[in-house]
Amino acid sequence: MPNLRLALSQIDPWVGDIERNCEEVVRWTRRAAEGGAQLVAFPEMVVTGYPVEDLALRGSFVNASREALAGLARTLREEGLGELAVVVGYLGRSAQAWRGRPAGSPQNCAAVLHRGEVKGRFAKHHLPNYGVFDEHRYFVPGDQLPVLRLHGVDVALAICEDIWQDGGRVQAAREAGAGLLLVLNGSPYEREKDDTRLALVRRRAREAGCTLAYVNMVGAQDELVFDGDSLVVDAQGEVLSRAPQFEEALLLVDLELPAADTTPVDTTPADTAPTDGLLLNDGLRLVRTDLGGAPEDRGPTERRAPAPRLGDEAEVYQALVEGTRAYVRKNGFRSVLIGLSGGIDSALVAAIATDALGGANVHGVSMPSRYSSQHSRDDAAELARRTGLHLRTVPIAPMFDAYTAATELTGLAEENLQSRLRGTLLMAISNQEGHLVLAPGNKSELAVGYSTLYGDSVGAYGPIKDVYKTLVFRLARWRNAAALERGEQPPIPENTIAKPPSAELRPDQVDTDSLPDYDLLDAVLDLYVEGDQGRDAIVARGYDPAVVDRIVRLVDTAEYKRRQYPPGPKVSPKGFGRDRRLPVTNRWRQG
Repeated sequence: MPNLRLALSQIDPWVGDIERNCEEVVRWTRRAAEGGAQLVAFPEMVVTGYPVEDLALRGSFVNASREALAGLARTLREEGLGELAVVVGYLGRSAQAWRGRPAGSPQNCAAVLHRGEVKGRFAKHHLPNYGVFDEHRYFVPGDQLPVLRLHGVDVALAICEDIWQDGGRVQAAREAGAGLLLVLNGSPYEREKDDTRLALVRRRAREAGCTLAYVNMVGAQDELVFDGDSLVVDAQGEVLSRAPQFEEALLLVDLELPAADTTPVDTTPADTAPTDGLLLNDGLRLVRTDLGGAPEDRGPTERRAPAPRLGDEAEVYQALVEGTRAYVRKNGFRSVLIGLSGGIDSALVAAIATDALGGANVHGVSMPSRYSSQHSRDDAAELARRTGLHLRTVPIAPMFDAYTAATELTGLAEENLQSRLRGTLLMAISNQEGHLVLAPGNKSELAVGYSTLYGDSVGAYGPIKDVYKTLVFRLARWRNAAALERGEQPPIPENTIAKPPSAELRPDQVDTDSLPDYDLLDAVLDLYVEGDQGRDAIVARGYDPAVVDRIVRLVDTAEYKRRQYPPGPKVSPKGFGRDRRLPVTNRWRQG
């Protein structure tokens, strides 16, 4: 059987930085060539980064992507890499009108680069329009099944959602007799997505009747985190190779593939609409591109063991670190600022930040009031000592006294004033010193509005925005245990984890004064937020109707607060933000 050495380049493209992204394609292609690869694939829209959102609607941006693609092909040839077939994703234009959209509308495309030329182009066929995806807003779908003939092997090409939907390019690849289905992806992370993805790839390989190679990007873009996890499975669904999670990597794999048949290949010019050819599943037109190259038999293939998988807490924690690091660096910042209360949320955020950026680039501020306990102050200081972050103390009592001398405040207004003074102080230091402020709120608090606008909600990024409080504690314990396994000192003081959570805005305050126990709260929130289950359905599961009514009411009336909270990394199936879009002004109530 012919042998094809495939390289999957699992890299981190930056949205909008076309020049940098193309340079990275050249750099990783060189690595693939040094490894003896014959075909190298990059993630979905690697030239522009992904997702580009409304940048896709700017003609200048689409033109820049197309021009960069042609320039990239020439650069690869000039760098001595022209003989290597390179498949890259980019932002393109449609050649034909589609359902009222004119020719030249944006498309999510990929191209085959070889010998200094763009040898073939195609667009994503299935466009996702759920969860965080809005691709029907931007793109026109493609209607081809591109098949690349290289070294005597037929390789069918697809883009991400093309394999998440039944039929389409998967079934068409079988009809075309492809030996390999190569899929370019920008698949965002969420908990247990790696297991879902593996099951999908195995099933689609069996349906296509051929080996399937899946290359995914890493890094993060605003709320989305990309975990890599590129993999190759054979026609029976057996894993042949698998890349690590959350790190750039080149996955090289030797594949024994069936020889292509002897059917003559009619190629289509890269910049023209396809001629009518063989129609396959979903009305896809078969378009073949022959890059030549004699079949090669390199003998027994060499297999590397798949990269080890991360456990649940390790996976979520690494996603939070990756999201924080990417947001800070890609927005041009070098350091971050955190208000350290001595509580569990700010402690976990500090641990994430120091792992992402190094303790030298993390600045903490302790801002005690008359209600701040000494143990909380001590916990903040101990956290700083363990992580190596910079800590300063700025008491807010004088500022608080000045406000209360000017106007009489009591109850909740008095409590929230303390939080807002802290927020104002953090933003002032940020303006003065150039640090990016991290907000410490967790998903449980954001769900029920247990936060202060312009107080603890200030900041540019919320690392644990999509993490329920019960998971906050699990992640803190996991991070400490991981440190002990490595022979290091745990970053989070044990007292911070053990003590009852408290905002410390009034004497002897604890969170359960205002909220149900977090185990109960998070269980109901999971059903209502993630599961979209109504009040009656949740009560039917055995939960106290009065508790459910209270939680549902708090969630519904806090939408205006959530809209004003900064972005944060998505790790759940339904994060607040792009995933969950409800009207702020909303009179619907049940119960």
